[in-house]
Amino acid sequence: MRTGALVDRDGSIAWMGLPRFDSKAHFTSILGTEKHGLWRIGPVGPDGATPAADRRRYLDDTLILESVWTTEAGTVRVLDFMPTTGDAAQLVRIVQGVAGRVAMRSVLRARTGYGRTTPQLVFGGRRVSARLDEGRFWLDADVHLGARGDDLLSEFAVSEGEQVAFTLSWQPDQTTPPPLPAPAALLRQTTDFWTTWASHCTHTGARRDEVIRSLIVLKALTYEPTGAMVAAPSVSLPEEIGGTRNWSYVYCWLRDSAFAAEVLAEFGYRQEVQDWIGWLTTVIGDDFDNLQIMYGVGGERDLAEEELGWLPGHAGSRPVRIGNGAAGQLQLDVFGEVVCALYKAQQHYPDLAPAVAPLITGLVRCVEKLWREPDEGIWEIRGPRRHFVHSKVMAWAALDRAVRFTEAGHMDGPLEHWRVLRDEIHRDVCEKGYDPQRNTFTQYYGSTELDAAVLHALLSGFLPADDKRAIGTIEAVQRDLSIKGGYLLRYRTSDDGPGVDGLTGHEGTFLIGLGWQTVCLRRIGRTDEAEILTDALLHARNDVGLLSEEWDPHAEQQLGNFPQAFSHTAALLVLAAAPTAVEQDSAEVAVP
Repeated sequence: MRTGALVDRDGSIAWMGLPRFDSKAHFTSILGTEKHGLWRIGPVGPDGATPAADRRRYLDDTLILESVWTTEAGTVRVLDFMPTTGDAAQLVRIVQGVAGRVAMRSVLRARTGYGRTTPQLVFGGRRVSARLDEGRFWLDADVHLGARGDDLLSEFAVSEGEQVAFTLSWQPDQTTPPPLPAPAALLRQTTDFWTTWASHCTHTGARRDEVIRSLIVLKALTYEPTGAMVAAPSVSLPEEIGGTRNWSYVYCWLRDSAFAAEVLAEFGYRQEVQDWIGWLTTVIGDDFDNLQIMYGVGGERDLAEEELGWLPGHAGSRPVRIGNGAAGQLQLDVFGEVVCALYKAQQHYPDLAPAVAPLITGLVRCVEKLWREPDEGIWEIRGPRRHFVHSKVMAWAALDRAVRFTEAGHMDGPLEHWRVLRDEIHRDVCEKGYDPQRNTFTQYYGSTELDAAVLHALLSGFLPADDKRAIGTIEAVQRDLSIKGGYLLRYRTSDDGPGVDGLTGHEGTFLIGLGWQTVCLRRIGRTDEAEILTDALLHARNDVGLLSEEWDPHAEQQLGNFPQAFSHTAALLVLAAAPTAVEQDSAEVAVP
């Protein structure tokens, strides 16, 4: 809830920035090579290298990662976690002997500025520090820390019952060291925090473990000091291996965070929703006309996109980008998605109405002025603006929720004007965004292409579930955009130069699209298909239950930034739409 670390199967921290999600990374090997920074802890293999762990898991309902190695000499495990106490980021790594006696090695290679600069190490017994781009890190260990060139090296052995801890702490002050850590106490506190937090989940359906894992991911991606939720803790992980569709997601998108807030409200997490509303109120203020579609976790607006030429990219996928040029785009759908989330939050927690009302009013005023404009849409195209059907439907949704909110007496507004405008947008979409010959809504006005985003548009209530146009669209999207295993492309990319998104190359299937499709199928009564696709979505998780942005069903490979809030939101939408255990039992009893 400050920053994120990606842990590879060989015990390497392959990505981590300090002190925030959107800070410059100091372990960057996932976007290059080991020389760009990592921190590996693991047993010393026969060839001197560290092998991949034999098994990994998160401990129960926590974000504490356990990696276990079984060697000829014995068994050892490493626990990796970030404490949930204190005001600054920490990473604790505890090595525990399970059986026998295992030789271990810790190699910490810090490279500041995304792998570009080697910081000077300052030794003080078992405490070492180094200056970063922001502040300073301090490493404390239970064993001797030595230097090997510019690396920190520790070689030691653990026997059954023994434990060795390493704690990396960040401090804003360059001269004042942090208090000496107590790793065992931090482990207990972190365990208690996550298990208590998970116990508040109100889910009564099946697959509780999957629900809790995705909820924990959303909580972990929340920047606690402000309530902002980042889209992912990584940058530039490719949507196509060797391709150029590589973007930074370490920022708070209004859309993504609205989706996350909706499902958190659905599963009983009021405080997180309230914190998000507070963050939203702060970053927007009264200046709705200058609203951005994304911000830094502290509300920063300047997110200039840059390419880091010294990094070869993950699996050779260049360029590596930080910042995000989409911050300056017009994405009309964002207004509707935020209004829908605010409306849903108030439905779950009625006393939030006073905080929600001014936000809904300000956002709807923007929709009144902008809805006729073309935009870059939900997929943040880099090509010409279009009149995207999904964007128009979400403009309708913003008006629809404002009307309902006003009718319920929660705020004052020009009710009749909003009703008329809502109906006008509805007619506009049905006349210009619907293809009667094929009985489907299209990607944008005047096009023949299809887009998985229209499935999300249908979930807004734009049409009844049994409307032939809704059913036709669900079937057309499934027919045209599904590939192996039922996974769904967001739209068709082009083999002949830039497509509608202005980009070359291809991409994997978008997991949030699969989530929308699954819920749509359940709503129109095709529950058997929905169950199959639910299994497909959960199949795309890695060995510890995490989802990336995309999935390549041919290579059985995760693609895009990781772990992705969008995808975990999709999983939660799907699991929330599934029957509860009581409903399932009733249905099974009713079968003749």
